[in-house]
Amino acid sequence: MKHISILVPQGVILGSLEGPRLVLSEVNALLVRMGKPPLFDVRLVGLAPETPVNNGMYTIKADLLTNEVDKTDLIIIPAVEGDMIKNLEDNHEFVPWIIKQYKAGAEVASLCVGAFLLASTGLINGKKCATHWMAANDFRRMFPDVDLVEDRIITDEHGIYSSGGAFSYLNLILYLIEKFAGREIAVFCSKAFQIDIKRDSQSPFIIFQGQKEHGDESIMKAQVFIEKNFQEKITVDQLASMLALGRRNMERRFKKATSNTVIEYIQRVKIEAAKKGFETGRKNISEIMYDVGYSDVKAFRTIFRKITGLSPIEYRNKYSKELYAA
Repeated sequence: MKHISILVPQGVILGSLEGPRLVLSEVNALLVRMGKPPLFDVRLVGLAPETPVNNGMYTIKADLLTNEVDKTDLIIIPAVEGDMIKNLEDNHEFVPWIIKQYKAGAEVASLCVGAFLLASTGLINGKKCATHWMAANDFRRMFPDVDLVEDRIITDEHGIYSSGGAFSYLNLILYLIEKFAGREIAVFCSKAFQIDIKRDSQSPFIIFQGQKEHGDESIMKAQVFIEKNFQEKITVDQLASMLALGRRNMERRFKKATSNTVIEYIQRVKIEAAKKGFETGRKNISEIMYDVGYSDVKAFRTIFRKITGLSPIEYRNKYSKELYAA
């Protein structure tokens, strides 16, 4: 039997804790119906016997405290809400326990912004990690040694897993079920809980906001210029001249400040404008393409798919208000 410890941190999002427990418990119930023994021993593990959530609306009772767990096979770190710095302070006592268990052979999985607690252990320095796209800028600033892969739904590296934002944690739970219980069980859970088992990217859900909290005033000016003039043809040399910086110096500073090259930033601003056009307007793909400054249909489609994971027509069909209204 595989021993699974779902942590109960201060500030935990209830659904992020109950969702995995429910799905894993259903695996056990299915196995029993098939005449097989249950696979998972799922326990809620906390720092205190009871943890209030949702401003005291609910109280979660831990099955065990960390000092009562000598060994576990998998630690699941659920998402937490509120100020991340405060959350890490409130839950810092989990850190040495997670490190100890990992070194003793346990695997570790973070769900959504549970990645912040995972990253605070230092176990994923130099490794890939996913989290909610809305928290990406804060995550990069707080954990620059972690390789944040903003578009990914799931990462799996050296016995450490992470998931993208919000309910995409269910895709990671399905992934782990397939790994530990087999494809048949994972497909059943996918159908029972109506979870898309094929999702591997959160790119279609990302709203590009840019990294604006870096403190480099020159790069901020470049960002503002791009965002106000994205319909025009903007070159790196033009921006460097405008800022009175050498091209290589500006490109280095831009990448450091925003985590994007200049060209990537321009492309993402253009595609974000195109997405909004598809979501709210009646214009066709060619009209939107021209509106955001592209004249080459093939280039537009290629960049749009690269950034969103969908073709322009797939995106419009998925999110257009006008299509739904029709």
